[in-house]
Amino acid sequence: MLYSTVTPAEKRRLFRERLASGELLRFPGAFNPLSARLIEQKGFEGVYISGAVLSADLGLPDIGLTTLTEVAGRAKQIARMTDLPAIVDADTGFGEPMNVARTIQELEDAGLAGTHIEDQVNPKRCGHLDGKSVVDADTAIKRIRAAADARRDANFLIMARTDIRAVEGLDAAIDRAKALVDAGADAIFPEAMRTLEEFEAVANAVDVPILANMTEFGKSELFSVDQLRGAGVRLVIWPVSLLRIAMGAAGRALDTLNDDGHLSSRLGEMQHRADLYDLIDYESYNHFDSGVFNFTIERDLTKE
Repeated sequence: MLYSTVTPAEKRRLFRERLASGELLRFPGAFNPLSARLIEQKGFEGVYISGAVLSADLGLPDIGLTTLTEVAGRAKQIARMTDLPAIVDADTGFGEPMNVARTIQELEDAGLAGTHIEDQVNPKRCGHLDGKSVVDADTAIKRIRAAADARRDANFLIMARTDIRAVEGLDAAIDRAKALVDAGADAIFPEAMRTLEEFEAVANAVDVPILANMTEFGKSELFSVDQLRGAGVRLVIWPVSLLRIAMGAAGRALDTLNDDGHLSSRLGEMQHRADLYDLIDYESYNHFDSGVFNFTIERDLTKE
């Protein structure tokens, strides 16, 4: 009912414990608060909040146009709806090192379990597009050092993302990852790795967990959880997958409305009203008003 009863501090503590256990944790990307609750219901270990999804939700490209206020506000709405830990994409930290420090504290206050800061030049672009530029090592290190120094909860995860693999190659990515760990990163997000061997090389080079980004239509193959586990990966995200599936379904439904004038043929693809009410815990609101949930819902799709 309402929001999660697990405090942000407890979510962070439990997340750190699971991450330290060595198991691989799965974080599908939520595109709104309701989808975060569905991720929890389906048994996943965490929720990822993608900068690309937050941008797309506003009808904008993923080139650093969103603000800290927008990202922190939407991330809070998503994180508070689930007992799971939520990690949010903070792009390049929204400015200089002092801005990065403020970003961390804003995200802590928003109830997030962690975030990642990347080493791209602003304006940034999607990590799986060509033509990226990265900052020099000193600038990247200052961003992560500022993030680590600013946090107040030691369990808030500071992850460093490096995009240098696509610019200077794998050896440069490993060198950058080591430097970022030395600067205070609790985990490494090596973007756009091309093979399992590349993931394994990064995992072997650092003594912190690494994350794999299994985004569709990108540079990396869509490896399975078992394959990634075998390569030493400890976190895996599918950042835009649910949004892509939802938007694909929405497009097909609109085509059907244009063609048929109704959606009777699409009822079997829809979330049933009963499932929605279960997901939002409708019945529990009777705790406040016994007249809220005093009905039954038939599951015959022909009557919807």
